[in-house]
Amino acid sequence: MSAILQTKRGNITYSDDYIGAIAGMATTECYGVVGMSSKKMTDGFVELLGRENLRRGVRIFTDQSNTLRIDLYIVVQYGISIAATSNSIIETVRYHVEKATGLNVREVNIIVSGIRVHK
Repeated sequence: MSAILQTKRGNITYSDDYIGAIAGMATTECYGVVGMSSKKMTDGFVELLGRENLRRGVRIFTDQSNTLRIDLYIVVQYGISIAATSNSIIETVRYHVEKATGLNVREVNIIVSGIRVHK
């Protein structure tokens, strides 16, 4: 489903792929995030997505008033504070999406799909 921003001169329609790409790029720039994971996890297998597929780790929900709920599926680095990283991601994603689109982000949910241990 797309989100629509109504202006004085007409409507702007944003696709979920566009919003998802913005949210995915903003997420991967945050400290402690190794990458995005596929939202279609089966048998506990987590696929780490490449930079060109970041929007696959994002789900966008639009309500009647065209406010957004964004679900992010991430893989984090071992040893970091998930709470602190999640708060940083929420603020960063909200800022970037609202700045780029003019839409209101009501909620950002973080789903930690996996953890990566670096040796």
